[in-house]
Amino acid sequence: MILQTISRIPFWQKVLAGFILGALVGVILGESATVLKPLGDLFIGAIKMLVAPLVFCAIVVSITSLGSQTSLKRLSLKTLGMFMLTGTIASLIGLAVGSMIDMGGTMQLTATEVRERNIPGFAQVLLDMIPVNPFASLAEGKVLQIIVFAALVGIAINKVGEKADPLKRTIEAGAEVMFQLTRMVLKLTPIGVFGLMAWVVGEYGLSTLLPLGKFIGAIYIAAFIHIIFVYGGLVKFVGGLSPLQFFRKAMPAQLVAFSTSSSFGTLPASTRAVETMGVSKRYSAFVMPLGATMNMDGCGGIYPAIAAIFIAQIYNIPLDTLDYVMIAVTATVASVGTAGVPGSAMVMLTVTLGVIGLPLEGIAFIAAIDRIIDMIRTATNVTGDMMTAVVIGKSENELDEAQFYSNDNQDITPVSS
Repeated sequence: MILQTISRIPFWQKVLAGFILGALVGVILGESATVLKPLGDLFIGAIKMLVAPLVFCAIVVSITSLGSQTSLKRLSLKTLGMFMLTGTIASLIGLAVGSMIDMGGTMQLTATEVRERNIPGFAQVLLDMIPVNPFASLAEGKVLQIIVFAALVGIAINKVGEKADPLKRTIEAGAEVMFQLTRMVLKLTPIGVFGLMAWVVGEYGLSTLLPLGKFIGAIYIAAFIHIIFVYGGLVKFVGGLSPLQFFRKAMPAQLVAFSTSSSFGTLPASTRAVETMGVSKRYSAFVMPLGATMNMDGCGGIYPAIAAIFIAQIYNIPLDTLDYVMIAVTATVASVGTAGVPGSAMVMLTVTLGVIGLPLEGIAFIAAIDRIIDMIRTATNVTGDMMTAVVIGKSENELDEAQFYSNDNQDITPVSS
């Protein structure tokens, strides 16, 4: 009976409960609460276990899903190109906003692992992206090398065609297994957050929780900048359409996204929204599910960039220009491949932190407020999907401009995630 009651509690509430209980235990037990840190270490270790195989399988499947049919090739490339463009801009906005706001304040923690500061030249960075031994890269968790190798494998599978179908199906099955394993590991989040927060508050005191408000504010500021100026600007200057009309018709789907925090749960609403904008059903049926799977400017661009800077600030770890470049590149490329993964924002943050050598323990601080952040992240993602449908649809004659400017009322019913 108790287990059934617990199972009905929303996951984000369980994480929040773990956060609050961990902080209370840290206050009550003081330094003695550090004995609970292994619970957090177990969670962090389990996430590390997932990253290499998950990123490899997810990116290969993402590339092979585009297919090699001539009729879809140009449309797929233009759509994917828009996803990459807005993802890059999102990460740059995240870096800019995160750098301008002192989110850490006076809070300074000590990382459990000393970060190596080996700064190679630009040419060496490019060379290091090519895996000399792909299996060694997988074993050592070198994410950028894994991304490059996975992309090349996906492209090669598409070029080989039917003969590569057995390998394609094997990797697709592997991706499904990794998605399920990710769901299993993420169920440990409340326990991991509880252990890490008990340790942090017991070791450093309640003052460690104060910077979270600034972190939330930074995420929302960056998201609004991206939605209004980047998406609105692309609709205006690339699509040649009215941003006000776009946002007017997009708003119902944005509200569904904000309330459900689910791109897939919003899919019926967002698909209906772009159809009222005049996007053909043929293209909307293609771009909207693809966007819900691959286009994650909020989760993969803005969020990892600001979160990485926040964690660097609270651990008093300086970031250099190369670190910022690595954050932008990793967040942009990997988000396109891993966006369909359950808990993709946490996976993406783990990837980004790992690439630049930041302590993964910092995830505990923001896991408890993830629901608040996820609302604006999802609204950003869904708005990007709709913008892509309109702009690329206009360029490919898949949009009825008269319908776009019509004042048809929308009937969009929120869909639970």
